[in-house]
This record gives sequence, structure tokens and C-alpha cells, in this order.
Amino acid sequence: MNSGPNRLLDELAKLMTDAAGAAQGVRREAETAIQAQLERMLNSMDLVKREEFEAVRDMAIKAREENDALAARLEALEAKGAEKPAAKARAAAKPAAAKRAASKKT
Repeated sequence: MNSGPNRLLDELAKLMTDAAGAAQGVRREAETAIQAQLERMLNSMDLVKREEFEAVRDMAIKAREENDALAARLEALEAKGAEKPAAKARAAAKPAAAKRAASKKT
């Protein structure tokens, strides 16, 4: 048989081991409850998932690039369109200037 002080220490050690096991069980249970509550809160917030955000971001980048390309194309077309009336005006001015010069000579 165990003597008194050793038996008391054995019982105390057993009690501490049981208390540590119970504390771990409570900790796991609390973590599970907190995690479930957080998931419920996040689901109710209607947040966007990372994959969806990345997909929309990529679409926005592509749309911006297409917009820039179309803006450059529009500027080129407008510049080309502005050149035609100027060229027509110059072409129309040459015969008129030639007629004026000819009429001055006579």
C-alpha cells in the first residue's frame, strides 16, 4: 500500500490531469461555438468571396484596357477627320488664289 503523503500526491496529480483534460474539452467546445457564430455573422453580411472579387477585378482591368484602346482609336479617327476638311480647304484655296493672281495680272 501507498503511504499517506505519496497517496495524497498521487490523488492530487490525478485530479490535476483530469482538470487539464476537462479544460481542453471546454476550450474545444468554446472554439467550435465561436467559429460557428463567426461563420453565421459573415454569411449574414453577404460578403464577396475572394475568387469572385478577383474575377470582377480582372474584368474591370480588361474593360479599362479596351476603353483606353478605343479612346486612342477615336482620337486617331478624329484627327484623320480633322485633316480632311483642312486638306479640302487648302485644295479649294489654291484654285481661288490662282484665279485671284491671274485676275490681278490682267
